[in-house]
Amino acid sequence: MINTIIFDFGDIFINLDKQATVNGLKKLGLSQWNEDLNRLNIEFEKGEISRENFLLGIQKHIPNASIEEILTAWNAILLDFPLHRLEFVQKLSKKYRLFLLSNTDSIHIDTFEQESGVSFYSDFYQCFERVYFSYEIGMRKPDAEIFNYLIKKYDLSEKRTLFVDDKKENTDAAQSLGLQVWNLQVGQEDVVDLFDKKIL
Repeated sequence: MINTIIFDFGDIFINLDKQATVNGLKKLGLSQWNEDLNRLNIEFEKGEISRENFLLGIQKHIPNASIEEILTAWNAILLDFPLHRLEFVQKLSKKYRLFLLSNTDSIHIDTFEQESGVSFYSDFYQCFERVYFSYEIGMRKPDAEIFNYLIKKYDLSEKRTLFVDDKKENTDAAQSLGLQVWNLQVGQEDVVDLFDKKIL
């Protein structure tokens, strides 16, 4: 029997438009998303570089764009957070140990909190025993260390822990460590369908 659920955040609770940021940066003059930007993004998600240095790093690729324009493009990925998902996780929190584990950065989390408001994001965060953002703990999925950190710190039983994420590389990594997984298919499935999946 599952007694613990670890959830991803983006495209599990908050809807994302991943292409919107790339499109926004291209409108500002970026030729294509490249390896240097990918490395910069990972460093920022792991909290290894500051917000300012991250934005300046992007600006090197699109020198005619202002920092404000880059910020707007960077945040274009963030869409809505449907209320029915909050209500679902609130009910779930009464029966299971819940954790939030997200690869994200300080810009996106600050923007989410500003746009959703204190009442909403507080209600959401309170559903979890602990909320983990990659930039705060210096680790990110799919690296085994981040899963092992949670397992060890909270004495989780792998076979009784479910991990829910939309990226297959992340659920594959968790599964290889013995966790139960649901690789949610964005656009075809919703986190509120969890009980229909016969996983719990």
